Amino acid sequence: MTENKNVQQKSVRRNRVAAAACFAAALITAGVFGTQSATAAGAAHRTAAAHPGNAAHAVAVAAAAPRLGSAHLVQSEDYVQRGLNPVGATVTLNGRQALSACSGEETMRDLTKGAATAYASVNWTFDTDGLLTESAASAPTGAAAVTWEKQLVALVQDCQDEPAGHWYYGTAHTLTTTGGTARWYPAYSGDGTVNGGVAVLRSGNRVAIAELSGQPTDAPNYVEGIAAAALNRLSS
Repeated sequence: MTENKNVQQKSVRRNRVAAAACFAAALITAGVFGTQSATAAGAAHRTAAAHPGNAAHAVAVAAAAPRLGSAHLVQSEDYVQRGLNPVGATVTLNGRQALSACSGEETMRDLTKGAATAYASVNWTFDTDGLLTESAASAPTGAAAVTWEKQLVALVQDCQDEPAGHWYYGTAHTLTTTGGTARWYPAYSGDGTVNGGVAVLRSGNRVAIAELSGQPTDAPNYVEGIAAAALNRLSS
């Protein structure tokens, strides 16, 4: 019963991803909002109000918190360089976008229990079949970032072992650069053909998960290329 329930939840999530692609395809440009962390600023304000003597310290802590915004997500030129033609994007900074096709309705805000100093998410659509979703969070400490990275990896690994005929993630591949580390996994349809992939990323205190659904290009290494581009943006 539990296995059937999990499969049903993942199928519902995949259907919702497809519906989101249809909606986002009507967009021509990306909606970009402010990049400063409202969480950090709000925490500083509350601390200053409760302890006036510590106001300067609270403001300094908020200012030192790592920033995260739309500029740290994959950009349109990253796709163009890899033979993809993006036609629309929707950006949000509330951490409430579903993480991946394997996560059901779990969001980055859920995974981090609202403890991130900032969130950023994007849905990209292309002129061919395909949809990319990316969700990122900035952790208050390096230890928290490592914990969140492990949770994201565990989430992806949960969809590596699936019943016959169901889509699944393949073997993990590791990509390490001066900016951080990415673990990327190809995705396979029920008939075993490659159909996109997913990557878990960490750069310092920032973590992210990016998933490409569909196959907008026949390039054999396009998932690795997207993972590299996402890691580069996250570390910038």
